[in-house]
Amino acid sequence: MRHARRRVVRRVTRLAAVGGLLLGGVMVTRAVASETPATTAVPHTYAMKAGQTGADMVARLGSSRTAGTWIGADGRPVVAVTDAQAAAEVREAGAKAKMVGHSMDELKSAAKTLRSAPRVAGTAWSMDYRTNEVVVQGDSTVSASDWAAMTKVADGIGGFVRMERTEGTFTPRLNGARPILSTGGRCSAGFNVTNGQSDFILTAGHCGPAGSVWFADTGGTNQLGRTVTQSFPGNDFSLVQYAGGKAGDGAGVVFIGNGKGVQITGAGDPSIGQRVFRSGSTSGLRDGQVTGVNSTVNYPEGTVTGLIETNVCAEPGDSGGPMFSEGIALGITSGGSGDCTQGGTTFFQPVTKALADLGMRLIVSNPAPAAGGASPAPSATSAQGSIAPGAASPGSSAAVEGAQGTPLLSRLTDTRNVGPGLLVVGGSLIALVATRYIRSEQDRKAYQRYYSATWG
Repeated sequence: MRHARRRVVRRVTRLAAVGGLLLGGVMVTRAVASETPATTAVPHTYAMKAGQTGADMVARLGSSRTAGTWIGADGRPVVAVTDAQAAAEVREAGAKAKMVGHSMDELKSAAKTLRSAPRVAGTAWSMDYRTNEVVVQGDSTVSASDWAAMTKVADGIGGFVRMERTEGTFTPRLNGARPILSTGGRCSAGFNVTNGQSDFILTAGHCGPAGSVWFADTGGTNQLGRTVTQSFPGNDFSLVQYAGGKAGDGAGVVFIGNGKGVQITGAGDPSIGQRVFRSGSTSGLRDGQVTGVNSTVNYPEGTVTGLIETNVCAEPGDSGGPMFSEGIALGITSGGSGDCTQGGTTFFQPVTKALADLGMRLIVSNPAPAAGGASPAPSATSAQGSIAPGAASPGSSAAVEGAQGTPLLSRLTDTRNVGPGLLVVGGSLIALVATRYIRSEQDRKAYQRYYSATWG
């Protein structure tokens, strides 16, 4: 009976050791396979340079000879220029040139004149580079007399200011895209950011003043954090500091519904015509195009400037939610008109502006190594420069789980598991060798006993 128990113990030990070898092997091989490869020098070809030329050409030629850039239907950048020589330089660089009658300086001057006029709630304006116009919109709350006054101001600027009435009402969308709740209403988490010591949620400024306490549940038992910085109106962003100080696993992923997420790899500024995606706790994942930049919106609560205008729909509760494309963080939902049944206009606070003003950096998924150890923040324009607008995607997918942690496979493939995996393999090998040695010793002693009993 005692020998039978010993055999069972030896078999269990061998099976455990073999299992340890298999587990350690998976941890090592998966982790090595999933490790981000080192960046290699990629030839800076003419075609690649042409795909990123729009913003570079505008900066090089200056605001008196250009009037913005946008992504054409074929994915190539188009640059608005005011003279033939500038057009030739743009074409020589590999981009398309469009001759226009008004420079960026004139467009900015028109916007400045509109800002200096008496404020009318329910109006908004933005620069449409494709038509070389400043477009002024008035929602359904703007009275006939106020609209007439705005039209008179526009007529005084010149024929490149276009007046449009729009349905609905320009309002902040109050009431990572996860819902966050306070006594002031419901908003959506935007992107996770950090200052190196603590982590924060970057969300809309109109969601609540400094001191607002946010929860992840309607019962108010799961406290997320507290608003520590708010900028609204003027800008529309705020910081919610996590109650525990850290965002936790999956901080570089934004939620898009059904347990799925998108990995965020950097921050950038979008181009007009670019396809973008927005996620919110009310209406989920939606997409559309950027229709304007440097937009000003006169909400009832105050005026916000420097916004991104899109035709992506949004609804109350989507405020603060993330806008992104190809894994690049672009904006956080501010407000707009319409809904996701009829469609509408939605404005976004640029992420790059918020990060710069707050002194924060984006928490990203699997940042690529760069010279000097700093992780790069890819430009949205460069990421989209050679992609047709309709072909763009939200970014690389990722599983999203709750506070319980990350999936087992993700934990096993973590590159930090190479060392532990090797320890598991080594321990298992030692266990196998020890088991074999013990068995050999037991067999040898048994043979000795048998030999002694046989031969006396």
